[in-house]
Amino acid sequence: MKAVDPIRDIKKVNAMKTYLRGKDIRDYTMFILGINIALRISDLLQLKWSDVLKDDMKNFKDIHIVEKKTKKERKIKLNKSSQKALKELLYNLETCPIDDYIFKSREGNNKPITRQQALNILKSAAKAVGVEDNIGTHTLRKTWGYHAWKNGFNPALIMETLNHSNLSVTKRYLGIRQDDINDLYDSLNI
Repeated sequence: MKAVDPIRDIKKVNAMKTYLRGKDIRDYTMFILGINIALRISDLLQLKWSDVLKDDMKNFKDIHIVEKKTKKERKIKLNKSSQKALKELLYNLETCPIDDYIFKSREGNNKPITRQQALNILKSAAKAVGVEDNIGTHTLRKTWGYHAWKNGFNPALIMETLNHSNLSVTKRYLGIRQDDINDLYDSLNI
């Protein structure tokens, strides 16, 4: 299996947002949450409205989960982009019981979309907007990590947020290329 890449070009990230928003609000919200809260797809797809909304169904709360892969507890504060996308999705739903999955499949009774569906959605959108990197469901999480790093966040903090065991895993994960290294040389003039 070939490793997937982050979406490095912010213009391509924005093009994906625009494309998905125009196509399906659920898929758009999945993309927005995926690139903003850095959960693995297996954890992201299992989120229910009760995980993000208080009982009043109007106010957001922090997400508290135990990650499927690592069995580690994780607390996630929803940023403004995530809250806005969730509000828009909520507004577009006919009904929304608090125990429904956020990324609900249209088939069956209250089941989330599958990992394969999520992959198909992402690959289709990437192709439509000209993303040429290898795209997979893990692209969402890697995109978060890459842009956190590019925006100057400490790699140790990124490592902790992604629940990586050590910094070398995070370093490989970020997909740092020679052009990133060249940017560093160009930017740092001591």
